[in-house]
Amino acid sequence: MRPVLLISALFVSTLPLVAELRKDIEFSSPGGVSLTLDAFVPDGKGPFPAVIIVHGGGWEAGSKTTYVPPLFEPLSRGGFAWFSINYRLAPAHRFEAMAEDVDAAIRWVKKNAKAFKVDPKRIALMGESAGGHLVSYAGARGRGETKVAAVVSFYGVHDINARSRKMGAIGRNIEQLLVISTPNAEAEEKQRLASPVTYVHKQMPPYLMIHGTEDKAVPYDQSPLMCAKMKEAGVRCEVFTVEGAPHGIGAWEKNPAFQEYKEKMVEWLRQTLK
Repeated sequence: MRPVLLISALFVSTLPLVAELRKDIEFSSPGGVSLTLDAFVPDGKGPFPAVIIVHGGGWEAGSKTTYVPPLFEPLSRGGFAWFSINYRLAPAHRFEAMAEDVDAAIRWVKKNAKAFKVDPKRIALMGESAGGHLVSYAGARGRGETKVAAVVSFYGVHDINARSRKMGAIGRNIEQLLVISTPNAEAEEKQRLASPVTYVHKQMPPYLMIHGTEDKAVPYDQSPLMCAKMKEAGVRCEVFTVEGAPHGIGAWEKNPAFQEYKEKMVEWLRQTLK
């Protein structure tokens, strides 16, 4: 474990209390691949609710410090501990290696909850794009030590077959992730098994889905589709629509009209993890 670092000047200038940012902590090493996370620990005694953050990047790119930084400050100001994780990427690793890494992070945070002042019963998953798919998948399939209390998915793919039909093609990223090349029965089955919507059940945690209406990478209807299935099963779910927003919260940062999701995200987590 690396030495504890004082939180960056950004956080010091925006937070009323001193907190810690602990960086590059190894949480798993599947097949000798070192997976690390950055952990934000709020000031105070705790225990605090926590959020495990999973980056996007088409399952083939990105890291714990790319795509997701806009989430860090609102979560920190909201009083949450958070853990931004790395995971194994395609094409070197096929599905569901990266989903296993999310599960490993959940187990690690629960095991080390006391050291990071975390309440192990109040842990949420949060991911965007490919990470949105992974947290939705992990949230639906979580059992026992991998079960979480809430999921926040930003523009995640929830029904891969439905997306492929709407887009008119499976798409290179999905083909690479699932090792498929032609649209046939085998490909359709692989897409079904990798889709979070396949695993909806009444005991799964509540979900908040945040999605822009002008998303060209993951059609907006992916979020209402998943939410409708969850409600049919008797599970609490909500879609927060960002009108006119494209794919990617990094792009959203450039437009003040797209920022309301931050307040919604924090308030929803507070109510769900209380």
